[in-house]
Amino acid sequence: MRKIKYKKGRKVNPNFYEYTGIHKTEPIALQLFVYNENRFEEYKNVQLNKVASELNDRNQVNDIKWLNVHGLHDVELVKNIGDLLEVEPYIIGDILNTSRRTKMEELHDMLFFSIKSILPGEDLSNIRVEQISFILKDNLLVSFQEKRSDFFSHIRERIRTNGGIVCKKKNDYLLYLMLDAIMENFYITIESYEDRIEALMVEAKTNHRQDVLIRIENNRENLNYLKRAIIPLRDALFSLKSFQDDNEYDGIESANYTFFARLHQKCLELLEQIDYDLNSLDSASHFHFSAQSQRMNEIMKTLTVVSVVFIPLTFIVGVYGMNFDYMPELRWPNGYFGILGFMFLLVIGMLVYFKKKKWF
Repeated sequence: MRKIKYKKGRKVNPNFYEYTGIHKTEPIALQLFVYNENRFEEYKNVQLNKVASELNDRNQVNDIKWLNVHGLHDVELVKNIGDLLEVEPYIIGDILNTSRRTKMEELHDMLFFSIKSILPGEDLSNIRVEQISFILKDNLLVSFQEKRSDFFSHIRERIRTNGGIVCKKKNDYLLYLMLDAIMENFYITIESYEDRIEALMVEAKTNHRQDVLIRIENNRENLNYLKRAIIPLRDALFSLKSFQDDNEYDGIESANYTFFARLHQKCLELLEQIDYDLNSLDSASHFHFSAQSQRMNEIMKTLTVVSVVFIPLTFIVGVYGMNFDYMPELRWPNGYFGILGFMFLLVIGMLVYFKKKKWF
């Protein structure tokens, strides 16, 4: 899991950009879709000059254009895309800085959205995190992915086959579909952890080893990270309502605000489920500690009973172990067997008494 690290020192050049992610060997690829209700064109591994000519084509003013960028370690390419779209420099920095939290920002005629896509790791002991950023401007949507993935395969297929209403809507609806696809990963991740949590709750009742607590804490850490990714997304989607109320930003159609409201509702459902899972982990942890304490109490009870049984026996042995010539019973022919019998009856009597008291 990646954590935010603060580096001391101020940059001399404020326009210096650096990709902070871990996917630095992914092949760079640009994919461009140009479509409307009646047709579509797809350009794979397109060059940036071709993208610029498509954006400036006056015959395609009403067409929706989707540019998808795979790979962010080519900082110069990302910067050139930002210059082509006349994007503020700090937005480019936010795209390249993958340690930033989820955010949404409206700038005049442009909407910027940055979100974390989270999926469970192969062994479920960790999670895979990828930052995906979006720029919504005019009839264009640009998506920036750290690596090639299949999050949006079904959206591409809808555009190719003119399925659903995506080709009838503007690019804001396309943004909704992509955000919804990313949020499906949250559901997949939480569902995978719920199965582990149920198994941990059962194991915590029978397994007293320390590794159970380690796995509980690891799952709690991953769920808290997932919660940290969803909370700012919830706030960003809620702030879209203010765009509808102030009537200043017109990049989103009024009819499409309902779709983003659905995403906000999904965020609330996800957070409620995460809180429930965290409470389940707390219960499993508390039960494990309680079981350990109960087990320790049982052990101490057994040891205490044994100690109490042997205390009077030790006293008797100590009395008859004193070296005095004129002690009673020393000259009895059957004194040895009599004392042993008395000690045996004493132990039996004490055990019967403890049993009636339900002390063990």
